[in-house]
Amino acid sequence: MKNPYEILGVKQTATDQEIKAAFKTLAKKHHPDLHPDDKAAEARFKEISGAHEFLKDKERRRRFDAGEIDASGAEKQQQRYYRDYAGPAGAHAAQDGFAGNDDLEDFFARAFGGGAGSRRASMKARGQDVSYTLRVAFRLAARGGVQKLQLPDGKTLNVTIPEGAEDRQTLRLKGQGGPGFNGGPNGDAFIELHIEPDAHFVRKDDNVHLEVPVTLKEAVLGAKIEVPTLTGPVSLTIPKGSNAGTRLRLKDRGIRNAKTGDRGHLYVTLKVVLPEGDEPELSAFLEGWTPKHAQNPRKEMLS
Repeated sequence: MKNPYEILGVKQTATDQEIKAAFKTLAKKHHPDLHPDDKAAEARFKEISGAHEFLKDKERRRRFDAGEIDASGAEKQQQRYYRDYAGPAGAHAAQDGFAGNDDLEDFFARAFGGGAGSRRASMKARGQDVSYTLRVAFRLAARGGVQKLQLPDGKTLNVTIPEGAEDRQTLRLKGQGGPGFNGGPNGDAFIELHIEPDAHFVRKDDNVHLEVPVTLKEAVLGAKIEVPTLTGPVSLTIPKGSNAGTRLRLKDRGIRNAKTGDRGHLYVTLKVVLPEGDEPELSAFLEGWTPKHAQNPRKEMLS
């Protein structure tokens, strides 16, 4: 890892509060949720997080400032060709880690030969980060909840889906990655969410849109009907004389914004449907009916 102070853009004399403020600013700017499919932003976010974790550990910061350890947490007197992979108790290994203990054992064997045993005994390394994708139903993502993720080895992870989760959003499960070496910390699991489309609801920003069929009688005379929402059915008043395409709003029935806490709205668009069977009385009425206001709904299309 680079100099953690340089990564966060602060001086070595910065206070804990200044370091925390710098981290929050950079993390907000480079968070993977704001840059989906941007590997560079994801790497930058990991680098920023690693620097913050390093400096908020008071003992590790003191030792770094004193020149006792380097930015990876390794003792300064250790040989350069394995400094990036090992450190004293509590130190982190390279960011991507090792796939398993066998891989790290092989590295030590190649680096030090048969004399590496005593050094291996005191070295710890962080496990490998792993990445998965998880398909999530639209309504579960909107409401939030827990969904199981089946791993290749047959194990399962309980993934907490945050309320209002977005498509391609990446979640980090700390310590759920590959095992650490010699008591080192586990790697992390990064879960990319793939939100499945819903049969009725469509999300646009924090608002949700829904098309609802209504009968001709309900549209002409007005009515109270039940419509689905993300949290269950509610009553909606259809104004008298509503037309196909009329849009009604159900306030605060949309998606909750994770940053502001405010909820979007549910917009209901009416779709007038004619009776499925024969309605002789309706036909007879329309044949003898002369509208007071002549109308050509196709006028604009033909002009």
